[in-house]
Amino acid sequence: MNAADALQPTLPSDIRWTQWATRALMVLALGVGLMWALVALGQRPGLAWRQLLIEGDVARNSLATLRANALPQIKGNFLSTDLRNVRAAFEGVPWVRRAEVRRVWPGQLRVRLQEHRAVAFWDGRGDWGEPPLERALLNSHAEVFHANLGEVEDDGLPQFAGPNGSEAQVLALWQALSGLAGRDERVAITRLELSGRGSWRATWASGATVDLGRGSADELLARYRAFLPHALAVARRFNTQVQSADLRHPDGYALRLVGIGTQQTPAKAANKPIPKRKP
Repeated sequence: MNAADALQPTLPSDIRWTQWATRALMVLALGVGLMWALVALGQRPGLAWRQLLIEGDVARNSLATLRANALPQIKGNFLSTDLRNVRAAFEGVPWVRRAEVRRVWPGQLRVRLQEHRAVAFWDGRGDWGEPPLERALLNSHAEVFHANLGEVEDDGLPQFAGPNGSEAQVLALWQALSGLAGRDERVAITRLELSGRGSWRATWASGATVDLGRGSADELLARYRAFLPHALAVARRFNTQVQSADLRHPDGYALRLVGIGTQQTPAKAANKPIPKRKP
């Protein structure tokens, strides 16, 4: 303790408590006053919302529908409205993937929307033959979302199925396999399934099913790339189409052709595993 401190008298404890309480009451009074000032300011008519501007993607929802869903959530004025609630209201509208909400002085609420772009129907399931756990849609970001399926029934979307969490994997493989089909619409993959045990199956627009088996994406692509032109050449040779194929054989694949029975000589050749061609 220095000399200056020694010269200062020590205040009694009751006076010190009184000073502390006085300061606390002053801080509390200032806080309450500030709160009331903000409330009064928030109720001023000049800060009321004057315009709701909606920009971005509005192909799937009309402006009237969007306003009807969001306006009940816009409570307060320019200063007091909780924009998180407004954003959640817009993102709760079907087909809306993301909403960006901001204030623009003096009284405009500006909303920019991004809609889902559906690329496939999605069946979340555990294995082939099991009922779908959910019937939904998959967007271009491999995200599952729910909307009125009747609005996309005529869009020609493929159907994907797989365990929940495998959406991105299924979409990526479908895109890679589809790139090998060229312009032949018969072999366009309209359904791609991943079983709970990791096996893949593709269905063509012609109705043919192709069991791809298991493996990495590169292994599946290499297998399918070697199979596709050879199988189509065999089908043309017999003037028919592929009915089904099994690519799980290590040294080739099994092929079944439409209209060729197992008792006929061509069918025997067609249904045996066909050796892979050397590059």
